[in-house]
Amino acid sequence: MPLLADRAPAKVNLTLHILGRRADDGYHALESLVAFAGTADRLTLDPAGPLGLTVSGPTAGPAGPTGDNLVLRAARHLGARVPGLLTGAFHLTKRLPVAAGIGGGSSDAAAALRLLARLNGLALDAATVVAAARETGADVPVCLDPRARMMRGVGEQIGAPLDLAPLPAVLINPGIPVPTAPVFKALGLAVGQSLPGAEHPVISPGLGGDAVVAAIGPARNDLEPPALTVAPVIGIVLAALRDHGCRLARMSGSGATVFALFADRRGAVRAASSLRAAHPDWWVAPTFLR
Repeated sequence: MPLLADRAPAKVNLTLHILGRRADDGYHALESLVAFAGTADRLTLDPAGPLGLTVSGPTAGPAGPTGDNLVLRAARHLGARVPGLLTGAFHLTKRLPVAAGIGGGSSDAAAALRLLARLNGLALDAATVVAAARETGADVPVCLDPRARMMRGVGEQIGAPLDLAPLPAVLINPGIPVPTAPVFKALGLAVGQSLPGAEHPVISPGLGGDAVVAAIGPARNDLEPPALTVAPVIGIVLAALRDHGCRLARMSGSGATVFALFADRRGAVRAASSLRAAHPDWWVAPTFLR
């Protein structure tokens, strides 16, 4: 049987409103417009091999032990639900930064589920696949079908694809891993407490680039202020992007990756080239968000 392959694109939170901390389970409820980048990890599956994972690529080192990788967790969760599930040997080419607020591990896990679904003739919206995604991690379900959409709750409420126009963008990570837990701790919400703030704007399907920027401009990432206390370098990256003529610069997820939207691809590539030269230790990726 031939080798199967898929991309695991970076997940970017164009907005991230924290509504509060739920009284029943203590989880943070959110509302977020999510898009996916052209830049991605790559995952292959060799059905002839035993279930396992090898990792290579420029960010393979920080990815951690392969035995606890989300790729294998996703495969095991699906195997527990599908008797006789066909699996194989995974190889992950890791290009996205780790602990970076762009869902790299979650996207890798979703790619693993897509490959296993293809191998076993399962639909991506099959109850077994969706349940395995949810058990693997809060961001995995939205990564199963990586297209721009709204995400609510703790990630389990996934909206329909919005078919937004591709957005020319630059992603920058300053090379500082930012674990999620300290950022939420700095946010400081008690169980049952709500976070005040304007409601999330309505995002209509099929918006063009100008309309997307206008719609999300008044929105926010509620984790950006606490993340700045954990990793002040995020503020330096935001300022650098704003100095390069972007239309909007904002942190993604819990950081430390920042995105900037540009009027066209040429502006994004020019800014990325300049910033890469000025900060060779930063991970800089011009891309499109869809």
